[in-house]
Amino acid sequence: MNTAAILEAGALPHPEYRPDIDGLRAVAVLTVVGFHAFPDWVKGGYVGVDVFFVISGYLISGILFGALEKGSFSIATFYSRRVRRIFAALILVLVFSWVCGWFLLVSNDYKALGQEIAGGAGFVANLVAWRNAGYFANASETNVLLHLWSLGIEEQFYIAWPLIVYLTWKRQVSWLLVTGLVIAASF
Repeated sequence: MNTAAILEAGALPHPEYRPDIDGLRAVAVLTVVGFHAFPDWVKGGYVGVDVFFVISGYLISGILFGALEKGSFSIATFYSRRVRRIFAALILVLVFSWVCGWFLLVSNDYKALGQEIAGGAGFVANLVAWRNAGYFANASETNVLLHLWSLGIEEQFYIAWPLIVYLTWKRQVSWLLVTGLVIAASF
């Protein structure tokens, strides 16, 4: 059965539409935008990113558990959906940044942009930004791909969490134990 047929057959169910979650997303977006546009007025607006992470984890977990309960879980289908949802826009942003950088940046800045592009393409922009942080690091205002740090974290979650859920489900390991291990690893 091909991927399209699997999706049509409902192998990975979509959660029911939740207007309350859309409202929470709107509040999260407004806090982040407000924080970036008016940092002196909207203190702590970056918490909206955390809210997005929680919403994403909740929705993805619901999809995973629903598919496991139905016996229709497919890791390939899950990853295929993530790729189709994210890659086109990501590639457009990375290529556009690369081309603009060629014309607008000097050599050292273009090299730094190349590292940021590689980090974004590999979903490790958060790790690249962390490694490059420091006294002599470029100011965040000059990093045009800085926003990809959150996508890196989210994609790392999308890579690891389905595997953890699947293996825990299949081997019938205690969810309390797995939750404790995930919390411990996060620190």
